[in-house]
Amino acid sequence: MTHIGLIGLGKMGGNMRQRLRNNGIEVTGYARSRDVSDVDSIADLVKALPTPRTVWVMVPHGQPTDDVINELVKHLDKGDLIIEGGNSRFSEDIRHAAELAEHGIAYLDCGVSGGVWGLENGYGLMVGGDKVNVDRAMPIFDALRPEGAREEGFVHVGDVGAGHYAKMVHNGIEYGMMQSFAEGYELLEKKDIIKDVHGTFAAWQRGTVVRSWLLDLLVRALKEDPSLEQIKGYVEDSGEGRWTVEEAIANSVPMPAITASLFARFASRQDDSPAMKAVAALRNQFGGHAVKKAE
Repeated sequence: MTHIGLIGLGKMGGNMRQRLRNNGIEVTGYARSRDVSDVDSIADLVKALPTPRTVWVMVPHGQPTDDVINELVKHLDKGDLIIEGGNSRFSEDIRHAAELAEHGIAYLDCGVSGGVWGLENGYGLMVGGDKVNVDRAMPIFDALRPEGAREEGFVHVGDVGAGHYAKMVHNGIEYGMMQSFAEGYELLEKKDIIKDVHGTFAAWQRGTVVRSWLLDLLVRALKEDPSLEQIKGYVEDSGEGRWTVEEAIANSVPMPAITASLFARFASRQDDSPAMKAVAALRNQFGGHAVKKAE
């Protein structure tokens, strides 16, 4: 039986541990919370694993990932494998792989998509790294991906960094799709001749060219709260959208829709837009147009 370590047991990691176990993979999990952790420390996790070891890291990107990998290096041996399944920037993967290679530790990056539904439906997996290491970890990937043809839920994209690069672009596309559905929702809500907004989206779920899982989720949200009165229109971004736009600029690839969707998220966080204040002031200056006074 395959036995791996999993560090990070949050909304994604906790569900991944359960799906792995459900599909015959033995998992020793570590998290800072003793309520969910199987062991007391990363050192204990490493001791619990058979050699050569495989450890999946599923913590927030940036410093938390660096801290976990730096701690693992103290305890792992030559021939062990780290799989980074968070949302690291692809350039960080290249750095991690190079640093770990000095210790003889192998590295794969894996973009994971599926959110809170992954436990039930499986996760879409995009992997970067050497084929030898990918083949070695394939029982893990097969346990996590959706049932059915492997190529419909798993891809070995290319070299180290390629998995997270593909996931970055995936999330950029997701930004654009979400924004399009959102703008359509607002227009339907605005028009008085439209009497059933939820029903309209629901009717698009079969047969139409916009049918998708995102559409299904929007229908679900509108069923629970038809006017979205319980939600504030404030949207964060987790990084991948920004990195997608940065890469578009670096590679001279036009991305107007994805870029606009990212900027729309920035606008959602402003109670009173400084830019729109400037526009109102300019209209007043050159044309005498009325302005609304601040309260």
